[in-house]
Amino acid sequence: MPDNATFMTNERWQAIINNDASYNHQFFYAVKSTRIFCKPSCKSRVPKKENVRIFLTAEQALQANFRPCKRCKPTNEELPDHEWIALVTEYIHNHFTKPLHLEALASIAHGSPYHLHRTFKKIKGITPAEYIQQVRLNAAKEYLTQTNKTITDISICVGIPNTPYFITLFKKQFGHTPAQYRKLQRFKRKKENQ
Repeated sequence: MPDNATFMTNERWQAIINNDASYNHQFFYAVKSTRIFCKPSCKSRVPKKENVRIFLTAEQALQANFRPCKRCKPTNEELPDHEWIALVTEYIHNHFTKPLHLEALASIAHGSPYHLHRTFKKIKGITPAEYIQQVRLNAAKEYLTQTNKTITDISICVGIPNTPYFITLFKKQFGHTPAQYRKLQRFKRKKENQ
């Protein structure tokens, strides 16, 4: 099979940028960072050109382990909700250090913010924002036990740059401030090593 450069042409790139429906079924494009593939007419956010792979058929994209977009439905089938939410949670785990909000997640996941919020809560039992917060706070626990970074540095590293807000969230979630948690963990480790 020829490499992606053979398939990507300026004409196809323009079709993707312009959501040109006249190119539907002539080719499909996949985005490496999201592992999703679309029709050229898809109204989702325009990907970075270097992250795009071109396929002549939907079957080729599926064989390359890309999943069909929830928005444009390139295979004319719905992606099961649990698979869709698994893609979103994987994206959150890989990008939690960056600002994440519902509209951006929905755009990346090729769905509407309302549908994503509702489906995420149905599958996970919590909202996307609550899930992001959990991922960030769990990462903070790792930093507190594995590094000597300051609390401010840790709050920035986990994507919560407002340190007082980070401390409040951490205490609410775990019952201790980050400093207390670190001290407690070090005491436990010292006791175990005696």
